[in-house]
Amino acid sequence: MPNLTRRGFIAATVAAGSVRALPQIAKAPPARRILTLVYDKSVGAMRAVERVVR
Repeated sequence: MPNLTRRGFIAATVAAGSVRALPQIAKAPPARRILTLVYDKSVGAMRAVERVVR
C-alpha cells in the first residue's frame, strides 16, 4: 500500500468521487437560476433569494 499523507488521502478521495459524479453532472440538463426578492422582517429590508431549478 502506498504511503499516503493526510493531504494525499483527501486528494485521492476527492478525485475518486469526482470520477463517479462527473458523468451524472454532464448528462443532467442545465439548471436555471431564479432570483426572487423577498421582504425580510428581521432585517427590515428586501433580500434576494436565489433558487436552482432543474
